[in-house]
Amino acid sequence: MPVSLEKPIRGFPDKEFSERTTNAQTLMAANDVAGMLLMSEQDVRYFTGFHTLFWQSPTRPWFLFVPATGKPVAIIPEIGAELMRQTWIEDIRTWGAPNPEDDGISLLIDLLKPFAKEREKIGLMKGHETKLQMPLSDWERLNTSLQGLKIVDVTGIVQGLRMVKSKAEIQKLKYICAIGSAAFEAVPEFAHIGIPLEEVFREFRLSAISHGADDAPYLVGAAGQGGYSNVISPPTQRPLQHGDIMMLDTGCTWDGYFCDFDRNWSIEHATEDSKRAYDVLWRATQTGIEAAKPGNTCLDLFECIAAVLAEMDQSGGDIGRLGHGLGMQLTEQPSLASFDATELKENMVITIEPSLSYGDGLMMVHEENIVVRPDGAELLSSRAPVDLPMLI
Repeated sequence: MPVSLEKPIRGFPDKEFSERTTNAQTLMAANDVAGMLLMSEQDVRYFTGFHTLFWQSPTRPWFLFVPATGKPVAIIPEIGAELMRQTWIEDIRTWGAPNPEDDGISLLIDLLKPFAKEREKIGLMKGHETKLQMPLSDWERLNTSLQGLKIVDVTGIVQGLRMVKSKAEIQKLKYICAIGSAAFEAVPEFAHIGIPLEEVFREFRLSAISHGADDAPYLVGAAGQGGYSNVISPPTQRPLQHGDIMMLDTGCTWDGYFCDFDRNWSIEHATEDSKRAYDVLWRATQTGIEAAKPGNTCLDLFECIAAVLAEMDQSGGDIGRLGHGLGMQLTEQPSLASFDATELKENMVITIEPSLSYGDGLMMVHEENIVVRPDGAELLSSRAPVDLPMLI
């Protein structure tokens, strides 16, 4: 059955994309940037609304140019033209693709040539969690043809805008988190001693979709005696056993937005170590939730969460990050980490994700999804039980 939360409207009105573009252009002007060349699925979708699973094919490159004024320009394979025409974009330039000899490069050169002549700055995503999503040989050809162009990094502009969600984005995230929560609540209906872990995974995906998810593309987890040794495993055929600790971590999607949180269960019996690990993680998570207020930094949250984890885990620098941004991607900027001093702002959506090691090579992880509000955090996922839940 679908969740009781009111279902949002799919897509966004044109005004959403117009405001995103205007906000980007304001920042571009402040940095003397004449345009931005974007290539990733999420960045293109952020400014256009162009949403398709066709991105899973690596064959064709896709380009979007955001000028200093006016609407973005799409330079895309002809196969995407009809869908792009359904967005607010008007200037759509296409080529027959794939064409290894000229996959849109001539069109890009024609567009950017006036900027190269004036030796203007054009922004590209160069930073962390970005990729050059075109063949390196094409990039070299582009640079050879446009030698007057000054390429600058606009990672901070684009990621900074995407970190803070609009009201409509938050509604979608709230909805998919409610679906994920409902799917986790259903786990005791099908997870029990003797069932292979791969079957638990299959049933969870079916449950998520039956509750209204478009897809459950990300599902990892593990099960083992007293705990598990990693948190990114595909499922095995090993049946659940008495004394196992089972964890499922999911990223379900609705209208292109992800939830990302996990849950832990003991199978009929839990060791004292596993119960203590769960307790420390629950309290560490709660500390992070309570600290997630505008003005605090990602580093602040990392340090207060790590202080609780130190009650049981002294690994220190091995902890890594303890949460991250969430939205059109399963993981986005910023990171709750020792290297990230990003200031939290109202309407940022982040995960709180502490993990710790215990026993003989065992670990446990806990994760919740929140949105930062003026007075603190609002939970998007349903909060996990205070005590380690047991499946009987």
